Amino acid sequence: MSLPKIVTQEEWETARRALLAKEKELTKARDRLSTERRELPMVEVAKLHELEGPDGPASLLDLFEGRRQLIVYHFMFHPDWEDGCPSCTAGTSELSAGFLDHLHTRDTSYALVSRAPLEKLERWKAEQGWQIPWYSTNDGDFSYDFGATIDASRGYDEFNYRTLDEYAAMGRESMKTSEQPYDMPGRTCFLQDDGSVFRTYSVYARGLESTGGSYYFLDLTALGRQEDWEDPKGRAALERGNAPDFAT
Repeated sequence: MSLPKIVTQEEWETARRALLAKEKELTKARDRLSTERRELPMVEVAKLHELEGPDGPASLLDLFEGRRQLIVYHFMFHPDWEDGCPSCTAGTSELSAGFLDHLHTRDTSYALVSRAPLEKLERWKAEQGWQIPWYSTNDGDFSYDFGATIDASRGYDEFNYRTLDEYAAMGRESMKTSEQPYDMPGRTCFLQDDGSVFRTYSVYARGLESTGGSYYFLDLTALGRQEDWEDPKGRAALERGNAPDFAT
């Protein structure tokens, strides 16, 4: 791997300013996209999904833990596996107690959901030292309905808004020919209002890589970061120059 070119301080500052302009452009584009995401229509979850947690049977509403929003990570853990997916494990290990606390202050819960039996999830969770709530679907419909488990024989033949036939046409035949059912990673956001649960957003594949700290996770939700700059009046203040534009 080659190293960057060596230049003078003046040349470095010129190149850095040019890159900064592109970074600001990307940040503003991301903010516009986050606004569109918050305005995405939502759909009510009518099915009574029952999962299993450390305290016994749990409904989807229970996963909110009394908060307004819920982010679910579809953790790849096949019922036949003894260990969790290495990639999902690596990503989850980066989530600290402070991350969860920050989400909670924004009225948002976070949970892992997998198809494997609860005892396997609890063992893997203990080995990793995690405190994140983790629930088993016991191979129920939850992971299938929200696009994280593929099984064409049961009518679940899409991933990331493409059919398995479309993947095959793109040269990714393994998406169709691999032994089913199989799991894929994903993240789904929910909002609850007066006891009714709504799906607001789901993201899979490369889209999972676009998140960083808790702010970026909140950007996936319907209520967002819940700060002044997201409000139309707050955005107007930024545009008039009456508030510091920290985002740029």
